[in-house]
Amino acid sequence: MKNKTKSAILAFITVFLWSSAFPLTKIATEYIDPNELGLLRCTIASFILLIIGKFCNIKLPKKLKHIPLFFLSGGLGFSMYMVTFNTGMLTLSSAMGSLIIATTPVLTAIGATFIYKEKIKPVGWIAICGAFAGVTVLLLWGSDITYSNGIWWTCCAAFVFCCYNLLNRKLLSMGYNAVECVTWSMTCGAIILLPFLPDAVTQASNASLAALAVVIYLGSMPSATAYLLWSKAFSLSEKTSDVTNYQFLTPLISTVLGLIILNEIPGISTVIGGLIIIVSVVVFGLKGK
Repeated sequence: MKNKTKSAILAFITVFLWSSAFPLTKIATEYIDPNELGLLRCTIASFILLIIGKFCNIKLPKKLKHIPLFFLSGGLGFSMYMVTFNTGMLTLSSAMGSLIIATTPVLTAIGATFIYKEKIKPVGWIAICGAFAGVTVLLLWGSDITYSNGIWWTCCAAFVFCCYNLLNRKLLSMGYNAVECVTWSMTCGAIILLPFLPDAVTQASNASLAALAVVIYLGSMPSATAYLLWSKAFSLSEKTSDVTNYQFLTPLISTVLGLIILNEIPGISTVIGGLIIIVSVVVFGLKGK
């Protein structure tokens, strides 16, 4: 199997796991506040990744000057992303939250053209616009857009994850493997959020078993497993956008999971918007680079 194919499969699995976080985060924040939920997710994920890292014989950062980079990576991709995302989802609908997060590939592709000099053909940019249009159809057809602080929080989440995508590629180019990148970044992210530990313990002790199960899932799957696969997908890809464009599928997958988990019934916008997204992603993959 070619590296490009492996990267695509890993990226899709990652996006599927992240898509499950939309409905489940709304359930979790009914019992646990955003900052504390972010800490719990990072802590659970860190333990899992450290165990995996033990079997993979991961090494400590090669130089002391690399440690700040891991704290920056962890702060962007884990601490700040989880806190801003959780906070935004308190006041936004899942539709609006997914739409804003879906802009991350666009931001990343633009950033990669300046930082890594990656080239995207004009048809690629058209496909990106088409995918974004499909997301808009999927999420906003017949819906009211409510402007609130949640929009700004979720915009921040999209931006910091874009920065994480770009920094993660730099760490990989410095000789660190995917397991090392995500493990030390996640651990640093958990350390950054440690001030919220007392409240996290109190809220978790008062939460129901079902809520705790959701938190454990969010920490182990969308966090630990997904981020590990995400880093691995980057290590196998030729371009940053080869991986990040799969994020356009998030709203479509989230809609299906919303039907299963929250009994949300998709409308005609789901069918039409989903088709636009899938066609756009295929066009980008075949003709955009």
